[in-house]
Amino acid sequence: MKKSKIVDYPSRHESFEDWFQTPLGRSMLADQRRFLDQKLARLTGARQLQVSVSHRIPLANGTDFSQKVMTTPKWFTSIPDGVVVCDADELPFPGDSMDLVVLHHTADFSPYPHQALREAARVLRGEGMIALVGFNPVSVWGLRRLISRHHAGPWGGRFLMRGRMEDWLHLLGFQVDVSVTRFFRLPLQRSGRKASGRFGERLTVSGLLPVGAYYCILAKKRVSACIPRRAAWRQNNVMGIPGTGTVSASRGCPPQSLNHPED
Repeated sequence: MKKSKIVDYPSRHESFEDWFQTPLGRSMLADQRRFLDQKLARLTGARQLQVSVSHRIPLANGTDFSQKVMTTPKWFTSIPDGVVVCDADELPFPGDSMDLVVLHHTADFSPYPHQALREAARVLRGEGMIALVGFNPVSVWGLRRLISRHHAGPWGGRFLMRGRMEDWLHLLGFQVDVSVTRFFRLPLQRSGRKASGRFGERLTVSGLLPVGAYYCILAKKRVSACIPRRAAWRQNNVMGIPGTGTVSASRGCPPQSLNHPED
């Protein structure tokens, strides 16, 4: 998929991460965490992967997985163990190695959203679950993005249609189990200090008002190992599972392990 124009995605990642420190951002993140913890609490397995714009925004902490891995697109000097520096459309993991993959606004801030979704499908095992979170263009937030003159915070994202994401999932062999929109707040910082209305929550659950600020799609992979492996060069960037330490496989940053060598 070609980019229509040159976009500085690293700076947009950083701006979006900073936005989650605002009252409205913290309120949305709390709602996302609450919903995913509720829906994914019963899942168990060996490995959970979160592909995020930042390793400082963990989701699905209530799941019971033996190993939890996160990816981040930017290198930091003090990245903890279990965090991999890589691009969302080039995941350095073997195929069929994850039981749960969480894509947190990944498609919104990726230059290749469809390929990012394909990579998530590749590393997910058959019958594994994918949780896809993205901004809803059919909302007041989508309107705000259209009229916004700057690209700070959420307004630098793509805001892809929820139906389009469902179509992509179906083409990749997924069965959509849950697809909802949430967070009925105005895109104003003062609205982040208010508790979510129960009326809006009821409309969200019933699906009568699919105009929440973000959508969440939960889908199960119904086909095993149907996603072909990428080119042979990629094998050099595949990290072994299980593993510890921080690994870099991002463009322009050679793969390396931060495990301390034996003295």
